[in-house]
Order: sequence, then C-alpha cells, then structure tokens
Amino acid sequence: MAIGRVAIGVTALAWPSVPARPWVGAAADDVAAQVFGRALGALAALQSPAAGAGSARAWVAAGALSDALDVMASLKSWPELPRITRWLVVASAGGAALAGAAGTLTLSPATPEK
Repeated sequence: MAIGRVAIGVTALAWPSVPARPWVGAAADDVAAQVFGRALGALAALQSPAAGAGSARAWVAAGALSDALDVMASLKSWPELPRITRWLVVASAGGAALAGAAGTLTLSPATPEK
C-alpha cells in the first residue's frame, strides 16, 4: 500500500489531473484542482515511515482514516461525480481503508524508547 501511495503522490505532483480525473471528472483540469492536487501529491511523495512497528502502525492507521474520509467525501458528492468512475474510486478507497484497518490491528503497538 505504501508503494501505491507514493506512486499516486508522485503522479499527482507531476500530473495532478491524472489521479483526480476518475474522482472529480473534468473539474480535474481546473487550475485550483491542479494546485491542490500537486500540494497533496508533494505531501504523499515526501512521507517516509520512521523505523519501528509503532511508527508503521500509526502511518497505516492514518492512511486507513484518510481512505475512509475519501469514501465519505465521495458519497456526500455522489450525484455530482462522474457516473462510472465514482464506483471505482469508492471501491478502491473503501478497500484500502479496510486493508489499512486490518493492517493496523496486526501491527504491534508502539513500545516506549529506552
């Protein structure tokens, strides 16, 4: 999942309308959407997990929460989103949220440093 997030981040940084188009349709070509997409892409591309299972657990949990919020945002704007690709976005974000939640549960909690 981390590789996928970095790939999407790098793509959003270079071509912000590419990952945004399935989600918002033609609005992805809007200048404001491209600036926002590049900003989010830069954040995703620059993230690097810190060492340790506790840190990994926090990053996986944050990713799962982000994906769940993508699903909620998509459902709230459902009628305005492109008919075909909205299903793809909700299915992929929902699947990533479930996988992230499962991953969070399987990683051990952070241990205090000595």
